[in-house]
Amino acid sequence: MNSFQKNESKETLFSPVSIEDVPPRPPSPPKKPSPKICGSNYPLSIAFIVVNEFCERFSYYGMKAVLILYFLYFLHWNEDTSTSIYHAFSSLCYFTPILGAAIADSWLGKFKVLSLVGLSLIALGTGGIKPCVAAFGGDQFEEKHAEERTRYFSVFYLSINAGSLISTFITPMLRGDVQCFGEDCYALAFGVPGLLMVIALVVFAMGSKIYNKPPPEGNIVAQVFKCIWFAISNRFKNRSGDIPKRQHWLDWAAEKYPKQLIMDVKALTRVLFLYIPLPMFWALLDQQGSRWTLQAIRMNGNLGFFVLQPDQMQVLNPLLVLIFIPLFDFVIYRLVSKCGINFSSLRKMAVGMILACLAFAVAAAVEIKINEMTPAQPGPQEVFLQVLNLADDEVKVTVVGNENDSLLIQSIKSFQKTPQYSKLHLKTKSQNFHFHLKYHNLSLYTEHSVQEKNWYSLVIREDGNSISSMMVKDTESKTTNGMTTVRFVNTLHKGVNISLSKDTSLNVGEDYGVSAYRTVQRGEYPAVHCRTEDKNFSLNLGLLDFGAAYLFVITNNTNQGLQAWKTEDIPANKMSIAWQLPQYALVTAGEVMFSVTGLEFSYSQAPSSMKSVLQAAWLLTIAVGNIIVLVVAQFSGLVQWAEFILFSCLLLVICLIFSIMGYYYVPVKTEDMQGPGDKQIPHIQGNMINLETKKTKL
Repeated sequence: MNSFQKNESKETLFSPVSIEDVPPRPPSPPKKPSPKICGSNYPLSIAFIVVNEFCERFSYYGMKAVLILYFLYFLHWNEDTSTSIYHAFSSLCYFTPILGAAIADSWLGKFKVLSLVGLSLIALGTGGIKPCVAAFGGDQFEEKHAEERTRYFSVFYLSINAGSLISTFITPMLRGDVQCFGEDCYALAFGVPGLLMVIALVVFAMGSKIYNKPPPEGNIVAQVFKCIWFAISNRFKNRSGDIPKRQHWLDWAAEKYPKQLIMDVKALTRVLFLYIPLPMFWALLDQQGSRWTLQAIRMNGNLGFFVLQPDQMQVLNPLLVLIFIPLFDFVIYRLVSKCGINFSSLRKMAVGMILACLAFAVAAAVEIKINEMTPAQPGPQEVFLQVLNLADDEVKVTVVGNENDSLLIQSIKSFQKTPQYSKLHLKTKSQNFHFHLKYHNLSLYTEHSVQEKNWYSLVIREDGNSISSMMVKDTESKTTNGMTTVRFVNTLHKGVNISLSKDTSLNVGEDYGVSAYRTVQRGEYPAVHCRTEDKNFSLNLGLLDFGAAYLFVITNNTNQGLQAWKTEDIPANKMSIAWQLPQYALVTAGEVMFSVTGLEFSYSQAPSSMKSVLQAAWLLTIAVGNIIVLVVAQFSGLVQWAEFILFSCLLLVICLIFSIMGYYYVPVKTEDMQGPGDKQIPHIQGNMINLETKKTKL
């Protein structure tokens, strides 16, 4: 039976403790100072941690850079599904740190989790790495070097973005510039980041002997939850008005838990309350790899001096981070301080939210402009039709509806492409159209069936001294998802094999055979190798640009030999990808003010026993943010520009709420959390609970 009962006297019973009962502790040997970097106050162990983080982030962001396009192009999922799976994966990566933090603080310690779990198992490893590595770096500093520790978090974030910068630039090149099995080389794009994980493990292990490794302090996560639960249940059990109220609701756990633990949980819950609005910021920031990349595939990546792939645009974020961190630390923050403005951590985070709002407003404006330049899409009971005249003379084409009314009249010269698709309305979802063709003195009638929401090409061809026609279904989408696609019509009497690249070739049948669309890399194709059963020749396809769908007609010109007549089924992307620069600059400035500051704030406000727990809680807000994107992508049903506006407005509202919460938050100082005058008596035998007493002169 416990010594404390609910209805007993409120006097606390203390067991007499004699000085002789407590054996004197042997004097602690003087702590050997850890080696420093070049005579500074920065521990040498920080170098190994930062290099490890660089390699690990190279692996993580390199893989994520190509992930959305892997879903879209390789697995052929649609944009909403690709976005949802992308953010589901990101969310899982930021949920697992809770597990990693629990193991780190209660069992293995940060060092062993980081090396054994985090870097060995990539799937669960991110849960071991993320909550530990930032806090583990902070543990390397002594309290008297708090200023250097604050600066460390900026260096730490720089290493993250240096790894992200290089991997985001290189990995898309490994994907797009190298061919594997006739397609983009995703195997290499994922394999190189995997190799960097091995290097990260080796580098981290090299510094093992010089790390400051704070020992784990028991199952701290379980203790926190039990302490909170006991405080709540104890408060409800003692609702009588005769029982005096306590200063804080967690003080109701004092009958069972040590004062220091209660103080630590108080500090933890105060910060966790501030974390409630934060997921919305991450919901915006993490869309750089999904929605913004999908926006980039409908833009032109030719910058004149360099050609960017859509997934390479993400390189702007880490590049700007490397520029903005020293700019903010050494210039902007100091100027603000000289102006007498108290630019606290929470105020920096609020300004970061506002900058992210502006970034998404700019993204919405860019999306609207892209839509204006994009070809229209046929709607219900509509089709788009173009006429390709491959005969040797002009042909007059009349499209007749079911009621013998003329829907379209055009005179098409030989090898003249109509300037644009013509829209035809249907009576039902599918319909037969009658075509009246006039060629020389011939008048021909033919019939073709079409289905709604599709694009068609009516190809007129020579047939001896007469002509005939065939209906070809064009690409089904108004865009090609940023890819360059080609197809061929072969007017020769022999089949042709066309080698578009080392691993990509296609066959086109004789006598007006039509090939399927084939995806190629954007670029110049001055000499594409072709062959028939008895002849080799080359075709000049010219520039194949971003987002365009091309039709090539292979003809035999008496004077010039075999040639390819080129037309565009879908025009190339016209809006430059450089228009994404303002939104990337705004969101990155917001990230520097929000994320870097938040990392340092989380560490400084966390009790010493809960550094990893609070880091994991910080990462948990990122996980929730990705879930928000997943839900909106699946269920909003909004067009893309409206979705961007929705996110911008939501974050603006959240920013106002966070600003009010931050106004009433009083930052906790280190000495306030330590409780230097407290000492815990060791566990007492039997059912007696742990008690805390003030230091008393005996």
